[in-house]
Amino acid sequence: MDLSTRYLGFKLPHPLMLGASPLVDDLDTVRRIEDAGASAVVMHSLFEEQIEGEQPAHRALDRRDGSSAEAQHFRTDRRDFRLGPDAYLEQVRRLRDAVGVPVIASLNGVTDGGWLEYARLIDQAGADALELNVYRLATQPDLCSERIETETVNILRRVKELCKIPVTVKLSPYYTALAHFVARLLDAGADGVVLFNRFYQPDLDLETLALRSELELSSPSELLLRLRWLAVLSAQTERTLGVSGGVHSALDVLKTIMVGADGVQLVSQVLKHGPRAFSDIHAAMVRWLEAHEYDSLAQIQGSMNLSRCPDPAAYERANYLHVLSAGSRAQEWRFARKV
Repeated sequence: MDLSTRYLGFKLPHPLMLGASPLVDDLDTVRRIEDAGASAVVMHSLFEEQIEGEQPAHRALDRRDGSSAEAQHFRTDRRDFRLGPDAYLEQVRRLRDAVGVPVIASLNGVTDGGWLEYARLIDQAGADALELNVYRLATQPDLCSERIETETVNILRRVKELCKIPVTVKLSPYYTALAHFVARLLDAGADGVVLFNRFYQPDLDLETLALRSELELSSPSELLLRLRWLAVLSAQTERTLGVSGGVHSALDVLKTIMVGADGVQLVSQVLKHGPRAFSDIHAAMVRWLEAHEYDSLAQIQGSMNLSRCPDPAAYERANYLHVLSAGSRAQEWRFARKV
């Protein structure tokens, strides 16, 4: 069974790759993940807040009008980061020497500052590609969406000037006109986009009156938003589309491929079950494709995106109305039976 795909110009034996996580900090773990079948490895982010003078992260955050929400967890000092800037570059080199699959580094920031120089250093360290993570929490009332998008496009252009490796942009779903924004990023040189970033929202501890942060793994329900936007975007571009978040089974992977994904990043299942998550999901994909008489993954790729769907309205507003209507009727029927 041919499960091969192309991702950022690399021909991969299949789309299953390790997503951004602390797992990449241990070389033995990464080797085991490669042995289990991962087709690529995505590193966790190196943050702008780490790079800017390696000063306490809270000072860097306080200077900015909308820093990365992901970095809100590092409001103490640089010791809270797993790898400092120099150690991050060294880990890129070590991973590149340790594994035979593509190593994709990640930069996370929001300003057009000196941290962008690390795109060049990451390239020189041997990374095969770069994920640019530019999510910002826009809390200022005078910060409009047009400015946020334009600044992001300018950051991307600067990164593309600084490095020669492929660059994909990892997005959040929180944009008013996501398809338009993605088109702007692709016009500015992005080699692809990844949908979507996950952010760990703080809770409140009512006893201590403090914020409480807890790690929660993704759930399959999170995949639905990604499926919709993959279906929309894959009908509009041939650039690389990756998916991150909500993928827990072979059927989840196959759904993402059918709506147009080129690569699938796994994290939660690997944290739960270890490296064998790759081989288990791979085997289950093969079984499903064989049972449905397919010879390759390419035969189903994009087969249910917006341009090929018999009912394009299913991805648009009509589906919203249909679900609400059907749900109301079901609730009425259940209530009538109880009465």
